[in-house]
Amino acid sequence: MNPPAIVLVRPQLGENIGKAARAMLNFGLTDLRLVAPRDGWPNPAAGPAASGADVVLERAQVFDTLADAIADCAHVYATTVRKRGVTKPVETPEVAARAIHAAAGRSAILFGPERSGLETDDVAVARTIITVPINPEFGSLNLAQAVILVAYEWSKHVPSGVEGGVALASPPEVELDPPASQASLDGLIAHLDAMLEGAGYFFPPDRAPVTRRTLRTLLTKPGWNEQEIRTLRGVLSTLERPRER
Repeated sequence: MNPPAIVLVRPQLGENIGKAARAMLNFGLTDLRLVAPRDGWPNPAAGPAASGADVVLERAQVFDTLADAIADCAHVYATTVRKRGVTKPVETPEVAARAIHAAAGRSAILFGPERSGLETDDVAVARTIITVPINPEFGSLNLAQAVILVAYEWSKHVPSGVEGGVALASPPEVELDPPASQASLDGLIAHLDAMLEGAGYFFPPDRAPVTRRTLRTLLTKPGWNEQEIRTLRGVLSTLERPRER
């Protein structure tokens, strides 16, 4: 398996390079290549923005030209929202990801400068264009967002345990606390009922049974656990204590 290289062509802000690196590492990509970064490299603003994806920044390679950056790549994809007059196959990130996994040799995915995107000459060196389906009324993606969309689609096809990639995994499930006992719940309801009775809440008297039934229904819906019951009882105990003046 050959993970694709992410090539940022003339990136402008160090923060955006760091955010792109963070997006890459979230989905197991570490081959970051920078072509003529505007503010030079290394860039002190990239580290904080990477939020721990330091391994990507440390391994980043810098090139003077796009040709040098992709010289070892057999398949080159250009991300752009427009064809810019170049007639090439246009694919979604999902379709491109499948093709990258199936292809022999290394692939590169090009991303253009933040302000204007890839130039026509940049797109011309690619064999395929990647375009993200997006709201036609608002087609604005920042650099890191574009990288994360492509990286995510690639990572979906990485088999579990394959060296060089990270198979996606959902956050571990957390055991929920068991529901509170009926006695605890009844104690909470009685506690609240006594406070409301003393405050004159149940008025008029003939509506008190219906009101009490509604409150019980409300309090028994969520399925409180013991800790939640204790917390609410603590709140009620605080409220019923006379306030110091």
